[in-house]
Amino acid sequence: MTGQLETAPSIRRLSPPSNVGAELAADTRQGLIGTPKQLSSKYFYDARGSELFEDITRLPEYYLTRAEAEILTLYADEMMDAIKPVELVELGSGYSVKTRLLLEALRRAGTGTLYVPFDISEAAIRDAAETLSGHYPWLTIEGLVGDFPSDLPKIPHSGRRLVTFLGSTIGNFRSQERVEFYRSVGAVLEPADGLLVGLDLVKDVETLLAAYNDSAGVTAEFNKNILHVLNRELGANFPVDEFEYVVKWVAASECVAMGLRATRAMDVTVADLDLTIHLAKGEEIHDEVSCKFRYDVVVAEASAAGLSVGGWWTDTEDRFAVALLQPKPVSRQRPWKLHRPRQ
Repeated sequence: MTGQLETAPSIRRLSPPSNVGAELAADTRQGLIGTPKQLSSKYFYDARGSELFEDITRLPEYYLTRAEAEILTLYADEMMDAIKPVELVELGSGYSVKTRLLLEALRRAGTGTLYVPFDISEAAIRDAAETLSGHYPWLTIEGLVGDFPSDLPKIPHSGRRLVTFLGSTIGNFRSQERVEFYRSVGAVLEPADGLLVGLDLVKDVETLLAAYNDSAGVTAEFNKNILHVLNRELGANFPVDEFEYVVKWVAASECVAMGLRATRAMDVTVADLDLTIHLAKGEEIHDEVSCKFRYDVVVAEASAAGLSVGGWWTDTEDRFAVALLQPKPVSRQRPWKLHRPRQ
């Protein structure tokens, strides 16, 4: 706006940088010697993996990003009115459409000007902070680098706080992991604060599987990228082209499960770990889950963590939801409407 001066963003590390190489080595060893074999999806995101994921969000089959953006476009003002935040804390740095929609709603609300992006990657924080500071000269940006949940208690509390964890990332956690995550965030919330979380909803299996198995093969390439990471970083010799991408719906847990299947029997060496593993033909390496949600499940898991569902917004096709979780008990004196799922 005219007359406003851009404030340079600050970046602060909450804990010493983690040894990513050591973590990769330890997680890979543990995952490959176990049964079934598995790898952590957090290692998808090298430079190439991040580019591929951005490509995925634009695919016609991948409705999640568009549905969440629609919700924020329609209801971000209500979300701000529910908390009237002084500060907006984003878990996982961002400067995408969803972040901008929230910041613009924060500006319209007139309740605060502080944005706190929190991420394990200092490069991601700096990129987000520099990009956003150029677009929003009224905004004070205090980027924090650290691990969550362990570093969450170190975030300074400046006033009413709205924490966001969007993009359906919560679906990568199993049920007990979700409860533990909610509990860790709840521990840093005051009674008037809130947590906004993005949730992909249970729907027909065909639509769900198509979102993770696109016709262009981008998601398959994204999953196979983890083998390229291991080959490069740990001296492994995975024959990437001799694995096929597999995706399935697990009804019992209502999760989409993804992995890579060996198309022939093979021995793979991971030189830096002094490890050789045998894969039978058809044996799978599990690498990611994306769990889907129902309203009553979210209520139950939040309650187990000492939180209540104080708000629930969905897109016009009921594909995706954004929930507002608050410390119990939630005040009923709210000047806004709770959008409950259709019956």
